[in-house]
Amino acid sequence: QVQLVESGGGLVQAGGSLRLSCAGSGHTFSIYTMGWFRQGPGKEREYVAAISWRGDTTLYSDSVKGRFTMSRDNARNTVYLQMNSLKPEDTAVYYCAAETPRLRIGTTPGEYDYWGQGTQVTVSS
Repeated sequence: QVQLVESGGGLVQAGGSLRLSCAGSGHTFSIYTMGWFRQGPGKEREYVAAISWRGDTTLYSDSVKGRFTMSRDNARNTVYLQMNSLKPEDTAVYYCAAETPRLRIGTTPGEYDYWGQGTQVTVSS
């Protein structure tokens, strides 16, 4: 089992940047595929990005590709989401999640086993 805690959210103007962090507990953190999801007001939770357990494969949703970068540091039990060129439509609660490794990296919330509590990102126009 792994526990996840996100940080780094806040209020930023359109075009700005934020870096989210997700710290995991437990010595097995490095075996998990990790994902970032977000949920805007009145919207379903949606996939943002995911990274393999070794960090050698990273996937992004079309809405953030080229603007967001996900990375991980297994020595620190931490994953990151660098968000650049932020837009008002990026406003949401951002969640990190851990997936027991499977043949493919999951891109839907139901494929993930553990979740953090979320951190609010608000982008003003």
